[in-house]
Amino acid sequence: MFWETFRLALLSIRRNVMRSFLTLLGIVIGVAAVIAMITIGSGTTERVKSDIAKLGSNLLVVRAARPDRSGSTSFTPKRLDDKDLAGLLSGLDSARAVSAASSRQVRVVYGAQNVAAEVTGTDTEYFIARDWDVPLGRAFTESEVRGGAPVCVIGETIRTLFFGAGDPSGQSIRVGKVACKVIGVLAVKGVSGFGQDQDNVVMMPLPAFQRRIAGDRNIDSIYVAAADDVPTTEVLADIEQILRDTRRIAPDADDNFDVRDMTQVADAMASATTTMTGMLGAVAAVSLLVGGIGIMNIMLVSVTERTREIGIRLAIGAHERHILVQFLVEATVLSLFGGLIGIALGLSLAGIASATLSIPFAPSMAVIALAVGFSALIGMVFGFFPALRGARLDPIDALRHE
Repeated sequence: MFWETFRLALLSIRRNVMRSFLTLLGIVIGVAAVIAMITIGSGTTERVKSDIAKLGSNLLVVRAARPDRSGSTSFTPKRLDDKDLAGLLSGLDSARAVSAASSRQVRVVYGAQNVAAEVTGTDTEYFIARDWDVPLGRAFTESEVRGGAPVCVIGETIRTLFFGAGDPSGQSIRVGKVACKVIGVLAVKGVSGFGQDQDNVVMMPLPAFQRRIAGDRNIDSIYVAAADDVPTTEVLADIEQILRDTRRIAPDADDNFDVRDMTQVADAMASATTTMTGMLGAVAAVSLLVGGIGIMNIMLVSVTERTREIGIRLAIGAHERHILVQFLVEATVLSLFGGLIGIALGLSLAGIASATLSIPFAPSMAVIALAVGFSALIGMVFGFFPALRGARLDPIDALRHE
């Protein structure tokens, strides 16, 4: 019985191909928009998490607090220094790495080639804190850091520009006015979510950077990587207490430093993109309502056109439920076809967007299954009234209908 009803529904749809296509177009657009928006949003969320993860796992970044532009700053600004670093190194038991770093944009030269790159002075712990490997060559040693040796580890962008695919170890490049021996190449990190090339970098020992590049002993940032079994919130509280003691900040005074938990930043950004995705998906879902109204409209027309057919079926013994099921299945099949086409179109659009925007293609099987079920539900809900109207026709009046 059901398969016969399903076959009749297909025949009815095929009899009016163009009208059926225009009817399900609303469902196609609605489902495609929902699938595309949610898939693109999921990819964006994954991209945000990936970009934050590239900074390092369980990472906290300490910087000097900046004065308020309004002039209402309630603390005395003070840059980070060696005392702050020493306090964290001696007082933090819950960190697996603590590293100081300072950076400048400097012109880097090799032969006839030159490029403006971010030059960072740091120590051996930096590579641990940032989860940054040195697959070619090596990182600088503790003795090279203490002695301020003019050695450097370069990013993949610098390597490709100056040395192609070759091994640059042992070569000498000029960083600003300083000759620097290349000892290694950093692992590729790619472009960050803010469009910054993270591989256009040069790393050198902090004392060498301070003396020869910056000309001061300031520290821009202190990177703290929490141990794997320690929550970053706990480490953050320890950092704040140590720095307040080191800097002799009064109990009622504000901090003149800033600690940023990158795990919380990642969660906040991921939450924001998820919320935005949900809003866009909800807006796109309005198209499904429009598509459902279109199905109701066309099914009412179909009932009117097939009034004599309904009358004949009722006269030869068909029950009201048979007529109801026939038109209900027809509306559901029509809507379901629209949903399947919409899913294919939505995934295609999401794939194109992912390739264009360089974000992961992250389709959700749960969302796809929900779209199929929802499109079928739309057909049943909006097809019920026309089907009920057809089932309740009086056989005599239906046979008289021209």
